[in-house]
Amino acid sequence: MSFTYPGAPVRVGSDLTTTEIHHLMKTPSLLRKRLGTILDHKFISDYLLAGRFTAEGGAILYETGETIFSADDPEAIAPGGEYPRSVMTSGELATARTTKFGRGTEVTDEAISRLLINPVDSGLRKLANSMIRYIDGVALGVIASKVTQSEAASAAWADAGAIVDTVLAVKAKAEETHVEENFDYSTVVLKPTQFAKVAAALIKSDLVPRESQNFALSGVIPSYLGLTWVTSNHVPFSDPILVDRDQLGGMADEKIQSPGYVGYDGLEVRSDRENSADKYVIQARRITVPVVLEPNAGIRITGTGV
Repeated sequence: MSFTYPGAPVRVGSDLTTTEIHHLMKTPSLLRKRLGTILDHKFISDYLLAGRFTAEGGAILYETGETIFSADDPEAIAPGGEYPRSVMTSGELATARTTKFGRGTEVTDEAISRLLINPVDSGLRKLANSMIRYIDGVALGVIASKVTQSEAASAAWADAGAIVDTVLAVKAKAEETHVEENFDYSTVVLKPTQFAKVAAALIKSDLVPRESQNFALSGVIPSYLGLTWVTSNHVPFSDPILVDRDQLGGMADEKIQSPGYVGYDGLEVRSDRENSADKYVIQARRITVPVVLEPNAGIRITGTGV
């Protein structure tokens, strides 16, 4: 008896043959997997603006400054009595229009034959990183323009004690000030140089656990005392910002049905074959607009000296 076995599955590893690379470039699902294996960064804008909105028709209508409480307090109700009713308050209406951000590049057959998967990876990586850098810059710029409230540090951030004292004091005061909004300021956003100084101060202190040594080895500040510390090369503001990312806002994406595009972590990519020129054209895009719903969900911390 003879048996017929199915062909080997197409791979997305680093040792692909030219035939497999050409198949990958023509197969959207494989292109998406490839993008996922080489992506260096993720959108910090998606992390800080944690809401996910859909912009229908290229725009989104939203409310800002809405309280979480009703206008009237609860009342005692007699058995069988009617419940008094409140008219719900709403915030100020605002609108934002989406923008299609995109960029393309070319990968020739000659480049694939000579360098295999390298030119494909390079094109995808550079397109993705450039898109992330630009859109993060736009979103963080919007956050910086909307977040206007500030608190001065109690002391310069010369050591871990001063850092923690300041952040916790600012957090407590702001949450008391905005009790009706019920903000939870739990994320500290820093420029890379500031992040390095804060990490160094905390590493030298006894404020973080030493058992696993993960902090010192990874260089990532762990979440403790209810705080998460994040950084990005694209942060445009000079002062550290403390935010409630669950209420700050969100990214409003518009979904356009275009054949061939596949999405990964907010990005959409596609590859088109141009047989007449022996090459592929790779495109990356995102159709979005950053929306800050609650400007008071962020606070600038001034006078830190970092």
